[in-house]
Amino acid sequence: MYIVSAVGVLGGIGVVCGVLLALASKMFYVPVDQRVIDVRNALPGANCGGCGYPGCDGLANAIASGEAPVNACPVSNEEGYKKIAEIMGVEAQIGEKQVAHVMCNGCESLATKKYEYFGVKDCKAAAAVAGGNKSCERGCLGFGNCVDVCEFDAIEIVDGIAVIDKDKCTACGKCVEECPKGVISFVPQKQDVIVNCENRDFGKAVKEVCKVGCIGCKICEKNCPHDAIHVNNNIAKIDYDKCTQCMICTEKCPTKAISGDLTKRNAS
Repeated sequence: MYIVSAVGVLGGIGVVCGVLLALASKMFYVPVDQRVIDVRNALPGANCGGCGYPGCDGLANAIASGEAPVNACPVSNEEGYKKIAEIMGVEAQIGEKQVAHVMCNGCESLATKKYEYFGVKDCKAAAAVAGGNKSCERGCLGFGNCVDVCEFDAIEIVDGIAVIDKDKCTACGKCVEECPKGVISFVPQKQDVIVNCENRDFGKAVKEVCKVGCIGCKICEKNCPHDAIHVNNNIAKIDYDKCTQCMICTEKCPTKAISGDLTKRNAS
């Protein structure tokens, strides 16, 4: 008898609680924009933060509210951008994909060192000791902080220099933020002609610390038929919008600081 009464009381409490929860859900219901859900489902789900928002949920809300463009996710692709644009009822503005690139070719055999470093294998720790062991103040230290923060296995250390696989890079920007020397920048994915140097010194001063550094000689600038490369502050910079990848600058550069596969040169 007591057991039946107890079960009845508990059952009654359960019913009452259920009714109260149902009423509360109706009273405190917050409408959800279906576009937020759809955009979130269209995002790749990397949650890398490369877009500048707290994960894919944050970006989905920003896109749905019009705060962020439909192509704000650096990990997505053209197909993903078009799908999000369709959800938002707008036209996708799709530009050329950007990837991270290490602006340094000063590997172990080509760059000199100020001293032998035996400390923690960490770029920031090494940079805190007289700016690092590389004689070039803007040289890649090669201890792999960028490798550690890359969630896409796109970076490896080769002969003391970080090398980025452009096919794996999503341009999330974490390596750019992590590098204490500031030698990682974004370039168009299709760009092969790149000045792999950030040294602002001139001529002899550069040669003394690196065999493949830009010496600011302006030979590239004088020979470019498209006015796509200019030397400012002793360093050559390429205007990627003008560059046709004819690779004349690559061929003419006396220190080979400008990369480019001459077998793929564009004669235009």
